[in-house]
Amino acid sequence: MRRWVACCRRIHRPAATELNEKNLPGGIRGRGLRSSGVCTFLWRVHRPAGIPPVNPKPRGAPSTLKAVILAAGKGTRMGELTHQTPKPMLHVLGRPILEHIIRGLAAAGVHDFCIVTGWRAEVIEKGFGDGSWLKLNITIHYARQEVQDGTGKAPEVAKEFLGGETFFLTYGDILVRPETYIQMIRRWGEAPFSGLMTVTGSEDVTKGGLVFFDDEFCLRRIVEKPTPTDLEQLRAGGWLRPGQTAWYNAGIQIFRPSLFDFTSRLKKSPRGEYELTDAISAMVSGGHRIAGLEILGRWVDVRDPQVLGALDRGEL
Repeated sequence: MRRWVACCRRIHRPAATELNEKNLPGGIRGRGLRSSGVCTFLWRVHRPAGIPPVNPKPRGAPSTLKAVILAAGKGTRMGELTHQTPKPMLHVLGRPILEHIIRGLAAAGVHDFCIVTGWRAEVIEKGFGDGSWLKLNITIHYARQEVQDGTGKAPEVAKEFLGGETFFLTYGDILVRPETYIQMIRRWGEAPFSGLMTVTGSEDVTKGGLVFFDDEFCLRRIVEKPTPTDLEQLRAGGWLRPGQTAWYNAGIQIFRPSLFDFTSRLKKSPRGEYELTDAISAMVSGGHRIAGLEILGRWVDVRDPQVLGALDRGEL
């Protein structure tokens, strides 16, 4: 695992303070910010020059958040690896993927977890128990998603656990550095947002959600797994312009319980599933502000055996 992490917040400051290829150490220069040994976490907020960074505990941010981790899917792209083992229980560097996520969130101050299980639920539930063995001062609860009919309905099974509190919502196969969760909490405290969505700018958007933001980096629109025809229409409509970053939904969010007002109304998508992104789109249409946070640096969707192998070899 790489040890050096540079965390900075992107605000409109003089160019000399920007982290870019020109002021990287010589041994790293030319390798690119995303692939370099220095992982950079940049937070896009559009502010005038001279505004100081946020405080570690910004006003308006809850002191602690609960976390819901979605781990109910079959992980079919993993092939034989997940015939008997849920994908979040596959090991990376000697630990289950799920343990890396839990440790990262715990480092950001999360104490109460709910893991949404489904496929081979007993493997996860017996493997982690109440979480006390991790010695992280946490408690793990479980909620079963009996029917795997999409991510839109999955969070609802954790409503009783949440008890009306704000929460992290993350997929059980997304790996980031712990600093990302801390940056999320800081961004969350900037305004009374209804949600927060993380994005990355270096993925194939046809495999996930294509996200559009306004000048304050708040969500305007999200298009789930756009087809080539969808992309052409977006270009024709001025949503996608040459040289513009195509933001990809990074799969880690924060929500208030108002999310459930919209998941409860979901209808199945053309893919035959309830889509979480449809609920988020409905929130935006209803006037809710969803903050954006750009993750640069280490972000990995453990989607297939090739990615899993590269992680275990320390290549990602």
